[in-house]
Amino acid sequence: MSGAAGCQGGGGDRGPRWRRPWKLLALGLLSASSVLAAAPGAGAMSKEEKRRLGNQVLEMFNHAYSNYMEHAYPADELMPLTCRGRVRGQEPSRGDVDDALGKFSLTLIDTLDTLVVLNKTKEFEEAVKKVIKDVNLDNDIVVSVFETNIRVLGGLLGGHSVAIMLKEKGEYMQWYNGELLHMAKELGYKLLPAFNTTSGLPYPRVNLKFGVRHPEARTGTETDTCTACAGTLILEFAALSRFTGTSIFEEYARKALDFIWEKRQRSSNLVGVTINIHTGDWVRKDSGVGAGIDSYYEYLLKAYVLLGDDSFLERFNTHYDAIMRYISQPPLLLDVHIHKPMLNARTWMDSLLAFFPGLQVLKGDIRPAIETHEMLYQVIKKHNFLPEAFTTDFRVHWAQHPLRPEFAESTYFLYKATGDPYYLEVGKTLIENLNKYARVPCGFAAMKDVRTGSHEDRMDSFFLAEMFKYLYLLFADKEDMIFDIEDYIFTTEAHLLPLWLSTTNQTISKKNTTTEYTELDDSNFDWTCPNTQILFPNDPMFAQSIREPLKNVVDKSCPRGISRVEESLGSGPKPPLRARDFMASNPEHLEILKKMGVSLIHLKDGRVQLVQHAVQAASSLDAEDGLRFMQEMIELSSQQQKEQQLPPRAVQIVSHPFFGRVVLTAGPAQFGMDLSKHKAGTRGFVATIKPYNGCSEITNPEAVKEKIALMQRGQCMFAEKARNIQKAGAIGGIVIDDNEGSSSDTAPLFQMAGDGKNTDDITIPMLFLFNKEGNIILDAIREYEAVEVLLSDKAKDRATIFKGKMIPNYIIDSNLEMENMDQKLSENDSHKQNSEEATSASQDVGAVSAEPEGGENSDVTDPDSLAPAHADSDSVSISNQDSYVPGTDEASAPEPACTQGDHQPQEQKLETESNSKVNWDNKVQPMESILADWNEDIEAFEMMEKDEL
Repeated sequence: MSGAAGCQGGGGDRGPRWRRPWKLLALGLLSASSVLAAAPGAGAMSKEEKRRLGNQVLEMFNHAYSNYMEHAYPADELMPLTCRGRVRGQEPSRGDVDDALGKFSLTLIDTLDTLVVLNKTKEFEEAVKKVIKDVNLDNDIVVSVFETNIRVLGGLLGGHSVAIMLKEKGEYMQWYNGELLHMAKELGYKLLPAFNTTSGLPYPRVNLKFGVRHPEARTGTETDTCTACAGTLILEFAALSRFTGTSIFEEYARKALDFIWEKRQRSSNLVGVTINIHTGDWVRKDSGVGAGIDSYYEYLLKAYVLLGDDSFLERFNTHYDAIMRYISQPPLLLDVHIHKPMLNARTWMDSLLAFFPGLQVLKGDIRPAIETHEMLYQVIKKHNFLPEAFTTDFRVHWAQHPLRPEFAESTYFLYKATGDPYYLEVGKTLIENLNKYARVPCGFAAMKDVRTGSHEDRMDSFFLAEMFKYLYLLFADKEDMIFDIEDYIFTTEAHLLPLWLSTTNQTISKKNTTTEYTELDDSNFDWTCPNTQILFPNDPMFAQSIREPLKNVVDKSCPRGISRVEESLGSGPKPPLRARDFMASNPEHLEILKKMGVSLIHLKDGRVQLVQHAVQAASSLDAEDGLRFMQEMIELSSQQQKEQQLPPRAVQIVSHPFFGRVVLTAGPAQFGMDLSKHKAGTRGFVATIKPYNGCSEITNPEAVKEKIALMQRGQCMFAEKARNIQKAGAIGGIVIDDNEGSSSDTAPLFQMAGDGKNTDDITIPMLFLFNKEGNIILDAIREYEAVEVLLSDKAKDRATIFKGKMIPNYIIDSNLEMENMDQKLSENDSHKQNSEEATSASQDVGAVSAEPEGGENSDVTDPDSLAPAHADSDSVSISNQDSYVPGTDEASAPEPACTQGDHQPQEQKLETESNSKVNWDNKVQPMESILADWNEDIEAFEMMEKDEL
């Protein structure tokens, strides 16, 4: 949503004065600058500082634009986190958001006139050539009529407007012959089939190639559209008609506006959010100035400005009176019911209403514009960005922020109206926040959650089309511009349309029929744009006097949370517990969870469940912190599902009397030596370290050097253990689970992650064994002292294990026995192999774990260290009342619990304790008994040799 560029107005009577061409109206916005710029105590920004900030905006634009051109073009949008283009159909669907994408290089078209505003005329000329050469508008793709109109049609018309301006100046674009206008006309005809309804309201979507009702169109079944979707067409369609002399576009857009006006609620003069395109019935009967309605009001006022039709102004004034009567509750703007306008429809506001102060500036109603803008600024100062929605007490309702420009737009117009340097400081804050929190190496990334600072792989085209345009204009002086911005009006996408269109190709009757228009006795209607001589006759501090009572409105309703700087310096109140910092072994953390209404339940398999009951929280603030904590946990779990998944590894006992016949399934690590790239694996004798948890410097390095260290899980991160044993000279490490009785038979396999830091310094292999499997090695140590193992990506046959070494005689004897039994076994081999496969398929590769900090019986660790091998995100649910994160791995961020049926099957997994008749559960079983049972284990051993783990 955007405001008008050349806004000029003056005090006086209405009536005939409205009929004069817009350019003839008396005082411009820019004249306001002289009124307040030198005001005493106003804290005027120096010219050098303004120029520095203007140059900073240019650098930010270059960063975003160049990355789009380098990594994304000709795709519609840039994905700044992955440094690639977003092509519809090649990325997971985002629902209605993707309707803006039409495989027509959206961002480049949307940015055309921004290049000229920022004095990048050479880049503009190159961009126009690319659009003409590369862009195809005849794609078999369904797009939003609204988004395609304001972004693509508006972008082409804005580009054409500045192209002919540059051509007239004689230096650039001398070759230009209206190619962008021809493309705009082609696109206009492709949008017209959407208007084929009895009401004249367009379908919300259209197929660029097949229209609406064609069998291959895949659209045309919709019955509803939003008011803004149908009412935000008149500027672009009328401009297309005026530029080309083809009246049909303006006619269709006027008919849609006329129908909405006729269907307004007559007693309140308000319109709803959603309307049936066939019957005209209101589907959603709530009314506001935000999403779904916003630009409908904007285009009524601007249609009067551009086209000179009084009826548009009359309609706007009627609606504006209703807005100020019912919706405006300074400094708030709250939705109401159109039939019961004294009744609020909701207790939260969406960020799109941030355009409204700018529209009020054009209307001339400055006081409420200043009030609402100041309220929004206080919300931004609390959260760094404006959340997509926030409550009446200024808490986050929807936490996303897709880098919307509406607040920057209103800031620009308030500065032009008041000349108050305060708004330059507001703009400076916007620049700093964008650079500090949204800037990434490949552009600027939308905020997924303004509370946590997490990013979304998204940079919408409107960011380049609007944000940088308004920020640059805010700090630019008239001499910085290569053309007069006052000669143009901004569309809702901030595209430039020349005001001279009002007197060109007037093929439509200028006067619409506005029924039931009532003359309103409202002094606000004495001007349409702020006349600073009337608004601020002898009070240059007028704007500041309005802002002053509101400067603490947000903090009073919603105490400001600790800033990132305060948190890092350790000053200010203690910040709420973040999911990434949570440790289940930390008593203080558990107490904080209790205050937030979050319960922690330990499961038998070492995982934990987190459940939130908001009603059990100590306060509403604690309940909100708890909800945020649970949402962060779910987000971490979702991110962890995308982590690299590693297959299970093998620990083979190769020393006497095992000689490779005992293979233990081990969990891999996401750091250290990659055993899949070292086929020989790592072989060595095992040694138990001191301290056994491995969380501090090893005190028996002489026993560990050149050996594979055994340690217990718990009390610190896996990576910390690895660094400590590596420093002591170990050649590898095995972490044994401290949960008594845990086994890979019954629990999902763990995958050890790092500690959130760079783990390139860890070069030794690390594997994880459950308690049952770990005890096999510990029992062997007690029985035989010297136990040698092989750490590898899969079990090795004896020829590989003993290559170049003396093979014990009885191993050879065993080979002879097995050869004699081959014929006997061959008859049953196929059947038994299938049976083994079925058994092994039931074994599961489960969740991944990171090592916890805390006490001896620590069950949960830093979530940043965890990467789940498999989790079902659909099993997670969260609500304002009860938030639930199912069972999580012992060392993980709480994540969706994996049930036995959810796990991915593990190929040919051989467990000695399950596939043989050796009873490893009995820890006191003598090794002689094990040796006596080996003949019964031959069949399973044969399977191990043939198959991969």
